[in-house]
Amino acid sequence: MAAALFALLVPDPTSDRAAARDRLADGVAVTVALGYGLTMLRIGDATAAGAAIPWPVDVLIGLLCAVPLLVRRRRPVAVLLALLPFGAISVTATGPILAALFTAAVRHRARLLFTLGATHVGTGVVYFLLQTDPPYPIWVDVVMRTVTGAAAIGWGQFVQAYRRLTASLRAHAARLEAEQHLRVDQARLTERARIAREMHDVLAHRMSLISLHAGALEVRTDARPDEVAIAAGAIRSSAHEALEELRAVVGVAGRPEPPQPGLGDVPELVASVRAAGMRVEFAAEVAGDDPPTMVGRTVYRIAQEALTNARRHGSDASAAIRLAGRPGDGLRIEVVNPSAPPDGRTAGRLGGMGLVGIGERVALAGGRVRYGAEDGEYRLEAWLPWPR
Repeated sequence: MAAALFALLVPDPTSDRAAARDRLADGVAVTVALGYGLTMLRIGDATAAGAAIPWPVDVLIGLLCAVPLLVRRRRPVAVLLALLPFGAISVTATGPILAALFTAAVRHRARLLFTLGATHVGTGVVYFLLQTDPPYPIWVDVVMRTVTGAAAIGWGQFVQAYRRLTASLRAHAARLEAEQHLRVDQARLTERARIAREMHDVLAHRMSLISLHAGALEVRTDARPDEVAIAAGAIRSSAHEALEELRAVVGVAGRPEPPQPGLGDVPELVASVRAAGMRVEFAAEVAGDDPPTMVGRTVYRIAQEALTNARRHGSDASAAIRLAGRPGDGLRIEVVNPSAPPDGRTAGRLGGMGLVGIGERVALAGGRVRYGAEDGEYRLEAWLPWPR
């Protein structure tokens, strides 16, 4: 019952049951209007000998006045203006008039409503004057119509304000839902970008090792079987490690996600690159405990990307890595390798996706990064915050 009353007072414009709700509202409006009019007919002066019109005619007029209430939602003011004159001759018609006044109050401003309400009170004065021997003084009709008219206007204005509030709450809820969908979509895009960066870092490094060993097998056609076996084993090991790291990035259903590489894994990274035939100088001057997880992971990915680029784009397979830092001063990583002369193959390196991803990682960690070729060397330097 409470839900039905709320649906009548505050209809939902998006509801698929609007037609049934409107029919129910029409039935309620006509029933209440006629009930009020017939009640006033019995307790009022419409049945007195000096009434303006016989009471059966009064009832007939009231019944006819209830018919326009079925279209009151489309033209509330027009319906009210059409019904107001009948209030001067029929007491039963006051019920439909009050229903139309309520409907107009739901949709229009107070100034217009008070004018129409005053007109309704004025028709009561006319009704009093048309009686030959009124049984009640005129102030009874004036007070009665004033009180009921003010109640209809007040209730209609309350419903109007309540509907506006409910509409604003619905709109706010819709905006919150849309924002939630946007946040979910943004989270998905962020996660996809993170996975893409991780996959690039993993595959670029491991595939370059595979390419290096495969190239050696291609060039060394006279290699001994044991050398071929060593190179094939390195290729198999690199492919296996690439798959394992991809599982760590994407995650496998039903398995806990393995730990991501960090600062402590940089020496192992350097060792694997050296084993692939690249000359790497490595120096670490890091004091204190391990840095935050994001900082350590970012340092590892910087070193991985820099070594991959040095192997792919450098003038020879060599590089130098230096790590330095302590809590409070931050953590610095510097990677230098001989730079090949710029050509069409290496010109796009500055805008490579790997370095763009490194820039995003460093920015997310709150650090700074710069890279570029100078004096025959390609230098990548990054600073990352390391709180005490």
